[in-house]
Amino acid sequence: MNAERQTVYRWSLIWSGALVALVGAVLLGLAITRADAWARVAGTLGLSTLSWGGLLQALNAFGLIPVQSAMPSPVELAETRYVLTGAAAWLVGWVVIASGIRRAPASSEGPSPAAGATLYPRLAQYRDFYWSTLGAYGGGILLSEVVLILLQTFLSSGGGSAAAGESSGLAPTVAFAVSLVIASLVAFACGFVGAARARRVAMPEATIGVIYLGLPVPILLTLMEQLPDLQLSLGYRLREVTYLADMLGRPVIGYWLVFSLLVLMLVLGINTGFIAAGSGRLDLRLGFELFVARRHVGVFRPSLLLGTLAVLMFGIVPPLIVYGIIRAVEAAVERTRIRSLGLKDPLAAASALNRLKLREQSPTMMMTALSVGGVGVGVMALIIVLSVMSGFEEDLQKKILGAHSHVVVSKYAGQLPEYKRLMEQIAKVPGVEGQTPSIDNPVMVLADDEVQGIVLKGIDPETVGSVLDLRQNMQPGGNLDHLEQPSKIAPRRTMFGKQPEEEEEEAEDPIIGKSTTSASDKVLPGIILGRELASILRVVVGDRVNVISPQGAELGPAGLIPKSRAFRVAGIFYSGMYEYDAKFAYILLSEAQKLFGTDGPSGIELKVADVDDARRISQAVSRELGGYPYRSRDWGEIHRNIFSALRLEKLVMGIILSIIIVVAAGLIVATVIMLVLEKRKEIAVLKALGVSDGGIVKIFLAEGLQIGVAGGLLGLLSGLAWCYFILKVGIKLDPSVYYIPALPVKIEPVQTALAVVIAVLVTYLASIYPALKASSVEPVEGLKAE
Repeated sequence: MNAERQTVYRWSLIWSGALVALVGAVLLGLAITRADAWARVAGTLGLSTLSWGGLLQALNAFGLIPVQSAMPSPVELAETRYVLTGAAAWLVGWVVIASGIRRAPASSEGPSPAAGATLYPRLAQYRDFYWSTLGAYGGGILLSEVVLILLQTFLSSGGGSAAAGESSGLAPTVAFAVSLVIASLVAFACGFVGAARARRVAMPEATIGVIYLGLPVPILLTLMEQLPDLQLSLGYRLREVTYLADMLGRPVIGYWLVFSLLVLMLVLGINTGFIAAGSGRLDLRLGFELFVARRHVGVFRPSLLLGTLAVLMFGIVPPLIVYGIIRAVEAAVERTRIRSLGLKDPLAAASALNRLKLREQSPTMMMTALSVGGVGVGVMALIIVLSVMSGFEEDLQKKILGAHSHVVVSKYAGQLPEYKRLMEQIAKVPGVEGQTPSIDNPVMVLADDEVQGIVLKGIDPETVGSVLDLRQNMQPGGNLDHLEQPSKIAPRRTMFGKQPEEEEEEAEDPIIGKSTTSASDKVLPGIILGRELASILRVVVGDRVNVISPQGAELGPAGLIPKSRAFRVAGIFYSGMYEYDAKFAYILLSEAQKLFGTDGPSGIELKVADVDDARRISQAVSRELGGYPYRSRDWGEIHRNIFSALRLEKLVMGIILSIIIVVAAGLIVATVIMLVLEKRKEIAVLKALGVSDGGIVKIFLAEGLQIGVAGGLLGLLSGLAWCYFILKVGIKLDPSVYYIPALPVKIEPVQTALAVVIAVLVTYLASIYPALKASSVEPVEGLKAE
């Protein structure tokens, strides 16, 4: 029997009903399996178990009753008996469960001596449920989601100006940041208003509001990825939202992370509203509470901060050894002094010994030091790992965008013989810094006995430097300009001073005694190879290679014959990416058109001023060209898989490392609870002097926040120090494995600040429960044992 709720639980009935309900669920599942209808009923069952789906299903069922009764002869299925039996067992089971829960009978004792007295004010003003608070919580979370979606779409598309052909929209990441901040403020404000109205946290209202009004939006976005009909009806309208979520590779993760953040802001608003208006009037003053909290917990003591910083910077063992030696020496010296003093004045010695004991740290102080250190370790690890991963991402992005363009303009089908006119139109778009035509196709390249499949790309040497880093990546001995002047390519025999064995001898006519090869045939067109490809083919600048292309095949006696063309190596480039250095080769654009039998380039490659704004500029280019049959793709779309994998890896790594902060939050909970137990008498005195429940909550939340702020700042200093050490001193890596010689580090201000904010928020949330328990201490309970 639960004395508080006056409820009696008859567990035999409860367990029996649960067993009957389980049998009913099994029979229903068997019926669905035999009818092979799981795919059709999965959505209905899922909707029935979440949010307002049960009500919709009930209304839908009532609406189908007239339709079913109008049917002349309903079809009898073999699974009908399983459905009816299972549904009946399910309902009977829940009825039995309900019958096992009964209110306890009223007490047979007569009224107490206090019958008719005035009820305790806190109980007299208590209400079970606030509909206005439910509306504030549920409406707030739903409103924040709608504001986020609409504002993200509006800012990314440029609002009404986009229809006029202008390009004034923000970059997707910037638009999302602005939208998320505004939506978070909306959720926080609604939570604040709801809690201030109820003068309590009102968790039942918050739970119902989030489940019934908050969950439908992320569930709808999740189902949109699975249901084609939903994607067809909503995908176009929510394309900006889905594009941004797809940058993680798994859009579902993005949807639920944003939903969790909005719920967190709602909770923060609820707690802040209760603190500010829990006493019946708006009270935002914090001076007295901060003073009490600072005296209680003593976080900002120089010895604690310096000791924790030393542990974070140099590891746990050396600072603890030094600290133990210093404390042992100090204690020995002090006790020797007290002993000498006791020989002269025993009373003064006893007083000095008492002061020495008071200076020793209490268990609560030790817990506080461990909590600060735990938060600092979590923030430091988060900053270091995320900075290193950002360094890898930046280096990889630099190498990829150095070998590839930011935007590619092409046709849905066919080449671009009118590319010169298109380039003139594209040059009018703001943000475009360079453009070059190109054509690429897979080919086979041969050198002696070595064969390799590569991507051969035709380029314009005059404009390729404005888009790609090919000219800067050229190795000594080669020249990109030799593609236009192949006669300047020095054959290998002139470089080594002798005729190589692999160089073919010129055919000589036996009658006229002259070479049958024309002067134009002696000059081979040039080709630029990657360093790894040249190593695989075992060629150097001046060597001859053969390229075989299946495209543009020629008709021969035996049918279609792949076109083959000889080239001379005009240079070797090194981009730093093994995949590119081993799979790419460049020739002159006109030579590529001849080899592939095309009448123009396959695309126009662009370089933009801001790579993060490439999508908006790509859309502006598409509008400038009039849309179909032209299309433009930005680098985020072309290389989506690799960059989304990097972002997802960074996100998962950040979440995993945040567990360290969560563990430290457990220490904070224990520390604040110990403070509550130690200070029950002081809490009772403060409440007896008129301090409200919100004031007590402010005190203990301030104590938890001090731990979080101190740990976050120490973790920030130590994390930045370690990043600076790695950046300046360097950690060597094997370039053949990691494609870079040293561990890269990139300190992003927003990312670094976010690590500290996460630590402060986690410690704040960890302090809420102990603070609420402290506010429930009654003055009489705290003082009656004194």
